[in-house]
Amino acid sequence: MKIFANSFFHCLILITFVTISAAAQQSSLTVPVIEDGQAQTIEEFSDSDEWIRQDLWVETEFDTDGDGELDRMHVAVTRPAQTENGDLKLPVIYETSPYYAGTARPPYDFFWNVEQELGEDPPTRKPGPEVRRIGERPIISNSHISTWVPRGFIVVHSTSPGTGLSDGSPSVGGENEALASKAVIEWVNGKAKGYTTREGDEQVEAFWTNGNVGMTGTSYNGFLPFAAATTGVDGLKAVIPVAPVTSFYKYYRSNGLVRSPGGYLGEDVDVLYDFIHSGDESKREYNNRTVRDEIMAEGLDRKTGDYNDFWEDRNYLNKMDNYKAATLMAHAFNDWNVMPEHTFEAYKQLQEMGVPAMVYYHQGGHGGEPPHELMNKWFTRYLFEIENGVEELERAWIVREDDDRENPTAYEDFPHPKASPVTFYPTSGAPQRGGLSLNKRSNQGTETLVDNYSFTGSALAQAEWTDHRLIYTTPELSDSVHISGQPSVSVTLASSKPAANLTVWIVSLPWNEGRGSQITDNIITRGWASPQNHSSLTDSEPLVPGKFYTVEFDLQPDDQIIPAGQKIGLMIFSSDKEYTLWPQPGTELTIDLDRTSFTLPLVNNADAFSEIN
Repeated sequence: MKIFANSFFHCLILITFVTISAAAQQSSLTVPVIEDGQAQTIEEFSDSDEWIRQDLWVETEFDTDGDGELDRMHVAVTRPAQTENGDLKLPVIYETSPYYAGTARPPYDFFWNVEQELGEDPPTRKPGPEVRRIGERPIISNSHISTWVPRGFIVVHSTSPGTGLSDGSPSVGGENEALASKAVIEWVNGKAKGYTTREGDEQVEAFWTNGNVGMTGTSYNGFLPFAAATTGVDGLKAVIPVAPVTSFYKYYRSNGLVRSPGGYLGEDVDVLYDFIHSGDESKREYNNRTVRDEIMAEGLDRKTGDYNDFWEDRNYLNKMDNYKAATLMAHAFNDWNVMPEHTFEAYKQLQEMGVPAMVYYHQGGHGGEPPHELMNKWFTRYLFEIENGVEELERAWIVREDDDRENPTAYEDFPHPKASPVTFYPTSGAPQRGGLSLNKRSNQGTETLVDNYSFTGSALAQAEWTDHRLIYTTPELSDSVHISGQPSVSVTLASSKPAANLTVWIVSLPWNEGRGSQITDNIITRGWASPQNHSSLTDSEPLVPGKFYTVEFDLQPDDQIIPAGQKIGLMIFSSDKEYTLWPQPGTELTIDLDRTSFTLPLVNNADAFSEIN
């Protein structure tokens, strides 16, 4: 493989870890079998008909469905038959999810109506339909089983609180979801109780494990390993969160602005709650009344978008003091659902804390695990405790624009250590296209755009002439430009109304939507902000019409090479049809050109910008 072409791992490493003599076998069994630092398939574990599959309920430390009993989580275990006599003890790979037992079915008419005036109460939302539970015992999910059980791991699944056969209530990022995973890990380590039934007292022990647990999952299922790790639970040795939500405020808001995740216009915490609430029908009325219609209704605040205690409770970036699990994070730079800032900020904190961490980024959309080889090395190192040298590998693995996801390029770190900030300043040109300068100008005056959500951002970027956006571009690049890190923007503006949306895109022009176009061709990165929160994320204030305010915020992180011949453009507009609320068209935003700029972290820039004054 390309990613390890220069690694010592291509030397053969063969390690014997545990040798047993199983009664059902004529020969000894060696576990694990290691080559190139990876756990290999073991023939004796490969027959799925011989796997033991059982389910049970693990007792937690909370009661969130109001029945006076500690909630129990439904757990399923898949393990090789050779573990049954208790002599062979294997590590666990664990995934938990709110989606396993079924979700709401169409029509999806219970999302929020985004046609809302900013700063006003939103239209009433229709509650979601009753979710019908699906699935049969003892199987909760088959994910990961065929990959890891033959390699000597035990695979465990559980359903999140208030879903499937688990007690409790969904909280969409609340503390109980982290503590539920913690309880399962503690059961694996003999510190929590497991039972054969949901309400009975016959206990089940995890006698077949060495106690080392690794977690993985994508999106919501990626948030849950990260949340479990923030508890500091003993036994959780490694996590591989893929496109994880690390802050639900950053999932549903941007810098004070109410914003939907890409592809789900009008979604919010309570919508997702309705979508996943597949638990005990007799508990749903209580859960709806206390969680959705009280805690969520009072906390989510679609009127202002301000950060508050509700969102703080769901911000796991602020709960990392006890985090110790070795973490391989994965994300896409063009993930506009769970945006790459979630992984970027978590990875940065893990580095500062000294927790073993590695990051994998690709250029596609939502989801996308690291290559199996990288995941295998990670789990082998920390779950089998094999010294395979994974700590000596580069910290960042980035898929270049035309490469396969299985073949990332290794870098010392992300952002690229040689990246440095370069600031660009707009020069006038509205309603057509202005320019960008490396030198700050003065006495340019202002330019104005008129908000109209009817136009998509892509349409505005391609327009030669329009008063619904402002756009400023470099000359054609004379050389390629490598962007690596988190761009930022500073916009000084005045609004004609007390509230407005603000959207910023960094684009690559000319726009390419033709045959053979790629996801990396047009939008380099983007971001959103509420000008009403220009001085505080927690306390928005109405704008004084005509008064200028400076709004500064980060855009989504990126690592992208823009080829020679393209132009880099800064586009400023107001409502983003695919993401923001839709106020009535007509709000005017006036931009002070002399006090507006954006900054790109560039690895190389001298030759590419030789034509820029």
